[in-house]
Order: sequence, then C-alpha cells, then structure tokens
Amino acid sequence: MTDEKGHLDNLPLWSPDKAQQLANAEGISINDNHLQVLFVAREFYSTYGFSPSMRPLCKVITESLGSEQGRSIYLNKLFPSSPAKLVAMLAGLPKPKNCI
Repeated sequence: MTDEKGHLDNLPLWSPDKAQQLANAEGISINDNHLQVLFVAREFYSTYGFSPSMRPLCKVITESLGSEQGRSIYLNKLFPSSPAKLVAMLAGLPKPKNCI
C-alpha cells in the first residue's frame, strides 16, 4: 500500500482517514488546517501532474488559502522538518522531485 518511504502506491486510495493514518506514523494529528493544505496539494498534482516542491507549494497555498497560510513558517508548524515532502506523503502523492 505504501512504498519504502511511506508514499501511497495507489493514489486513488487516498482519503482524509488514510492521511491521518499516515500522519500518526509521523507523530502528527491532522486537523482542518492540515486538510486544507493537503487538498490544495492534491489539486496542484491533478493540474500539473507532479507534487509541488516548497516554492510552488507556498505559492499555490497563498493563492488558494491566503498569504498567512502560504508562509513557509506556517507550513513548517503544520508539517515539521520538510513540509513539501510531508505534504506530498500525507496527501497521497509522490515525493516532490527536488526534495531529498
């Protein structure tokens, strides 16, 4: 169901409940703020065919949710350590290409 890095093998299997299961393994409790970001990331993937790295993630979050939510500090609070990589994993998307 997930690859060796925790990303879903089958993107259509994603759901908010699945996101919470994946988040539990990372020590994160998903709330509405997390879900808003995950849905925006999934929409980005649907539009462009790849997972957003940090800069595009901040830009699309700003456009969709507002400038405060698009700040990297805000995203780091919700998704500690590597927001773009963690957002992709919890949103059921492949790892962004330029994330280590």
